[in-house]
Amino acid sequence: QVQLVESGGGPVQTGGSLRLSCVASGHSFSTYGLGWFRQAPGKEREFVAAISWSAGNTYYADPVNGRFSIWRDNAKNTVYLQMNRLKPEDTAVYYCAANTRGSYYPGAVDYGMEFWGKGTLVTVSS
Repeated sequence: QVQLVESGGGPVQTGGSLRLSCVASGHSFSTYGLGWFRQAPGKEREFVAAISWSAGNTYYADPVNGRFSIWRDNAKNTVYLQMNRLKPEDTAVYYCAANTRGSYYPGAVDYGMEFWGKGTLVTVSS
């Protein structure tokens, strides 16, 4: 079982930046595939970004591509999501996700993620 704890959410104005962090339990963090998802009020959860175990591969949803960056620090068991040029439509609860298969799978349900954090709220005001 992998436990994930997100932090870094909060209120921000349009055009601002936030950095989300997610710390994972377990001794095999370096082998996890990791991702960020979000769920806006009244909407379904959607994919935001993902990163493979080696950090050699990253993938972004179109609405955030070029504004958000995902990276990982395996020594700290942490994955990050840097969010720049935030927009009101980025307002959502952001969830960290992981799997033990080392990558992400765009054709699979939830990109193949198996474990989920409880989320951190990001609110972007205009």
